Amino acid sequence: MLDKRRMNNMNKENLRILLVEDHPFQLKANQILLESYGFNRLTTSDSAQGALQQMRGADQPFDILLCDQCLPDLSGIDLVKFASHRGMIKRAILLSSLTPAELDGLEHLAVADDLPLLGYLIKPLKKSEFIQLLTSCLFEKHC
Repeated sequence: MLDKRRMNNMNKENLRILLVEDHPFQLKANQILLESYGFNRLTTSDSAQGALQQMRGADQPFDILLCDQCLPDLSGIDLVKFASHRGMIKRAILLSSLTPAELDGLEHLAVADDLPLLGYLIKPLKKSEFIQLLTSCLFEKHC
């Protein structure tokens, strides 16, 4: 069973998240949602290029890249690949409204490229699914 005190401590004090979403409403909604969950070390970007600038300017890798798959300047999976191969992120989660079959295909590509993809979440972001995905990795698999 997950120790909720450790999860709360992780959320509020440790986990650095870079949220990338090109749609202004979705970006703001996800930002508010994540902050309401206690994720206070949140950085946002509305494009892959903006995210890369944020990552280049960071003093350490982001713990989680939470990224829309369908960005206009670079796909989410390509952003994960670029950032992970340069040590800019530790883990990634894709957000998308693609079909589960399409997202499963992306997950297989991530495995083949040895990318640190925790999985994907269907939009809109739901607290329970996000927390479950994080805790399955961070506490059960110790990754």
